[in-house]
Amino acid sequence: MSAPFLPLIADEEDKSSILKNRIRKNYRHVRKWANRTLTNCFRIYDRDIKEYPLAIDYYDGRFCAHYFTDSRDSDEPREDLYQDAMDALTSLFGVDKEAVYWRTRVKRDKIEQYEKTDISKDFFTVLEYNVKFKINLLDYLDTGLFLDHRETRRIVSSMAKGKRLLNLFAYTCSFSVHAAINGAIFTKSVDMSNTYTDWGRDNFKLNGLGYQNNVIIREDCLKFLDEERGEYDLIVIDPPTISRSKKMDQMFDVQIDYIFLIQKALNLLAPGGTIFFSTNSRKFVFDETQFDNCRILDISKQTIPIDFHDQKIHRCWKIFKSN
Repeated sequence: MSAPFLPLIADEEDKSSILKNRIRKNYRHVRKWANRTLTNCFRIYDRDIKEYPLAIDYYDGRFCAHYFTDSRDSDEPREDLYQDAMDALTSLFGVDKEAVYWRTRVKRDKIEQYEKTDISKDFFTVLEYNVKFKINLLDYLDTGLFLDHRETRRIVSSMAKGKRLLNLFAYTCSFSVHAAINGAIFTKSVDMSNTYTDWGRDNFKLNGLGYQNNVIIREDCLKFLDEERGEYDLIVIDPPTISRSKKMDQMFDVQIDYIFLIQKALNLLAPGGTIFFSTNSRKFVFDETQFDNCRILDISKQTIPIDFHDQKIHRCWKIFKSN
């Protein structure tokens, strides 16, 4: 580990704070698993209590608190909620308030985009199954690693030895890095953001992996799929629900565009290959009749980590070509 887990300073039940007690219980439980798996980033609270609409993630001694709201009047959490959460974390772990970073998750219109929030460049390193990743808790809404796909990455990487992997909507290339660490002979990661492709290169470098067999491309994935002629054993497709980037010709909507994505990916799939398709859209409907000569398995339950209590955080399918 890059650092020992934080000890619980307040290790006894506090009858005055149900939030503190729940965080303590969750942390004790998940820490045992994390210690065995060489992982020091995980969720310690997942909207368990209705009165506290928060998700709190632990990143090697730092905390990221996500506040969920439907209101557009204010991006700030209620003062009592904020204070209860800060009191719980600082008293349980003995950390300063500066160790707790806040995010607000507001339901937005389809065309709205999450923007950069700061320019601190305050990066640090965490471990996930002993693989290193750069994290930033200040500059962006997302931290650099989607923790809810930890088990999906483990499943994909377990199949990667001797294989060629294509990672679409690659973000910071975590699927590709895990695959390369676990013996993939070639990975190609595609994302439209210069920020995230650079971040992905840093993640490969952090793990001592070269770029010759781990290619990263800045490109619109829809355009890339129209032009690509390679063949891959594993293809990961984890698109945003909605995207309206200036770099795209039109708005991306996963409910509309997933058919194109999967059909094009099937054309690139080697015999015996597998596509992993996932989405965070809670309204998404997968129409299997759109794909001929395929076997499609919903593996969502297998991909939800033990620290995520929201079983609908994402959905995931394995897709095979029929013989």
